[in-house]
Amino acid sequence: MDLRIALKLTVLEGKLFLRNYINVFFLLLFPSLILLLFGGMFGNEPAAIFGGYGTVDVSVPAYAGMIISVTGLMCLPLTLSEYREKKILKRFRATPLSPHYVIIAQIGVNLLMTVVGMLLLFITARIVFDLHFMGDFLPVVAVFLFSTLSIFSLGFLIAAVAPNMMAATAIAYLVYFPMLFLTGATIPIEMMPETMQKIAAVLPVTHVVKAMKAVWLGESIASVSNSLLLLAGITVVCFFLSFKLFRWE
Repeated sequence: MDLRIALKLTVLEGKLFLRNYINVFFLLLFPSLILLLFGGMFGNEPAAIFGGYGTVDVSVPAYAGMIISVTGLMCLPLTLSEYREKKILKRFRATPLSPHYVIIAQIGVNLLMTVVGMLLLFITARIVFDLHFMGDFLPVVAVFLFSTLSIFSLGFLIAAVAPNMMAATAIAYLVYFPMLFLTGATIPIEMMPETMQKIAAVLPVTHVVKAMKAVWLGESIASVSNSLLLLAGITVVCFFLSFKLFRWE
């Protein structure tokens, strides 16, 4: 693999990503706007419902699930489906440049944008609400990257099974919105009725939120091993099915 080609294509894909204002809004601006809304309503004073932590302190790691879902369940699968429908991947196969470079570039761009979205959220919360960070840096980064990889695998599966762009959009919406609203990635799961919490327990992003909140608040990775093992299983299964089912044209 030529790293220079991969880098140039990644830069190009990054420019195309930033031209999609819907993606930019929901990834880079929307999480901070939601944080400003709920933070302005409830502040960041310790609350019993959140185990003595402030609303903002538990919301920031939870919103990681929102940010990862935008790139993993919307941007990534829809872009790959669009490229296949427009024969872009097929044209790559007719050149010395492997279409795998497109996949690598998409992973790189979406991963980078996911990190940027999280950093912007952190900066906003720190400046406006005096966000507290009780965990260790390395476990938080490890869980964040692992969670991103897991949700990306689900996005690849959507791109693999969708026959066209319209179908990919429909599937992505059907997966994305329950993940957004039922997992604690926007509305705190502690505020949901018990029945809704049981439903949320089967959704992957719920375990992203659970793991991120735990390590962010100072708990060990071992304390959320069940959630991480579930995400690992989802990652293996989804990537395996994606490799088997993905069509270049």
